[in-house]
Amino acid sequence: MRTLIAIPVYNEETHLEQVLAEMVRYSPEILAIDDGSTDRSAAILDAHPFVEVHHHDTNEGYGQSLIDAFCIALHRRFDWVITLDADEQHDPAAIDMFMAEAARGDCDVVSGSRYLPQSLQETPVPEERRSINVLVSQILARATPYRLTDAFCGFKAYRVAALRQLRLTERGYAMPLQFWVQAARHGLRVREVPVRLVYVDTTRTFRGGLDDPRARLRHYLDILDRELDEWQSGRAPEGLACRVTEPRRRGEGGR
Repeated sequence: MRTLIAIPVYNEETHLEQVLAEMVRYSPEILAIDDGSTDRSAAILDAHPFVEVHHHDTNEGYGQSLIDAFCIALHRRFDWVITLDADEQHDPAAIDMFMAEAARGDCDVVSGSRYLPQSLQETPVPEERRSINVLVSQILARATPYRLTDAFCGFKAYRVAALRQLRLTERGYAMPLQFWVQAARHGLRVREVPVRLVYVDTTRTFRGGLDDPRARLRHYLDILDRELDEWQSGRAPEGLACRVTEPRRRGEGGR
């Protein structure tokens, strides 16, 4: 089972070296997507001997970073891709657990949850983030077969062949919502697993006008409404639209 570990990175110089040092213990195939970092993150990634880097010249968004990682995994014929964040909120030691769950062969997505009863809560959760997550998870539970407890956790394992069916276009933080609706539309099998709950930096911003919780919730609900409408109408195109198939070095130009 060939597995790619993919990490989106944007201005993570404080945590990045420690995260990479842990990750290389669990997988020899690691892809970092540098989303136009303006700190030392890009240089740290480029200097690492065991990490391949795909660079965005400018900040394009969390969702676009994941979409590019999916496309590279498809092109290189990986069986699974595991995604986790680079800010020490996700424990690389759990990669083995995700690999074991994937190897069972009975699901297409293994999704981490910080809110299952077995999840270890190590730090308090900002209330506005928890409440938005709970509300969106409840809406998804009514609209899809999935009874998710954590709609936004970035620690996941995806069967790469299943991703080929989806048309993911959301470049920002709403991409997981587009993913869940399309996953349900195509009948992807999902299992949640507990992961630890850690908020290292509660002051982290969302950018793009989404720091206001009300604006962020409206944006998420708009994306959900659009995706559910396209599902019901049958209008949504199918097939992952890939603009990249191989990692792009800094300064290469073009797509």
